[in-house]
Amino acid sequence: MGDAHRIGVVGLGVISRAYLDTLVGHPAVRVTAVADLDASRSAAVAAELPGVEALPVGELLGSPEVDTVLNLTVPAAHAEIALGAIGHGKHVYGEKPLAATLPEARAVMEAAAQAGVGVGCAPDTVLGTGIQTARAAVEAGRIGRPLAASAVMVTPGHERWHPHPDFYYTVGGGPLLDMGPYYLASLVHLLGPVRSVIGAAGRLRTERVIGSGPREGERIPVEVDSHVSGVLEHVSGALTTITTSFDGVATTATPIEVHGETGTLAVPDPNHFAGDVRLFALGDTEWRTLPPSAGYVDAARGVGLLDLITADARRTPRASGELALHVLEMMTALLRSSAEGRRIELTTSTQPPVPVPLTAAGDW
Repeated sequence: MGDAHRIGVVGLGVISRAYLDTLVGHPAVRVTAVADLDASRSAAVAAELPGVEALPVGELLGSPEVDTVLNLTVPAAHAEIALGAIGHGKHVYGEKPLAATLPEARAVMEAAAQAGVGVGCAPDTVLGTGIQTARAAVEAGRIGRPLAASAVMVTPGHERWHPHPDFYYTVGGGPLLDMGPYYLASLVHLLGPVRSVIGAAGRLRTERVIGSGPREGERIPVEVDSHVSGVLEHVSGALTTITTSFDGVATTATPIEVHGETGTLAVPDPNHFAGDVRLFALGDTEWRTLPPSAGYVDAARGVGLLDLITADARRTPRASGELALHVLEMMTALLRSSAEGRRIELTTSTQPPVPVPLTAAGDW
């Protein structure tokens, strides 16, 4: 453990537990410090984990006992924490989106390049057997040349289960910036980068009611669009239609479908690491489930961070800052397209990350 990569965690909200469950005890890393704006929360987490120190946020960012900062703060704080860590020569891996705005995200990437440190960003669910098996099927020609895709995410809103859902309805939140990264990162894996977008968005409700926890019944304002639809033009020429919504009760739509000349692929929910990949080949009479053929088996939150710290000159990180920047520009461009009523050409691009071979749970 002496040579293990040292991780400092900033932000100890709901998602932090999933990361800690993956990282604590993993032979490649050692969680050395935790920090949160609520000092009692960081003290409580540190008390559960031997060898982990509770620090103020500023002290953790500068700690000589931290190599990489795991940034699990709310989206509005992503850039501030990332820039603070980079300023101290730390690598950064953050929750999605990379930042609340595209200029902030560009600033993070530019600062990291100047400092010579790495940047990684969720989602890493796309590295599991669900999306990777689907990608392997596409690349093996199981549906012929990909022509189009659809992506659908519809929920009634996270305020029904999250005790402090305010950030979902402020800048950096909303169904697109919150859930869109799972779908858009998957689509880059499946169909490659995007050249341009056309979007339409709206919000017909100005407030939401918290449904659980100590603030149950409290009303919070909606400051962002809560239903976003759009069309993505991939560099390959394929077109994807996407809908992300906090305004629907349920949907029967497949999370992602990829349509090719000789088949259609039904792709599982990209918010999860695994799930059935189903193929309907031209001429068949029913769907066939494909066995897992690629991806990290039984993967969990944090596998993207492990992938980042084990990357080297021969392989770029799969959950990279470059991919997250491209995804963020897609999302902000969809919202801008809606606001301006026109097609938006993107200024960023990225290559699909290196595929993940089928990797047993003990090997990632």
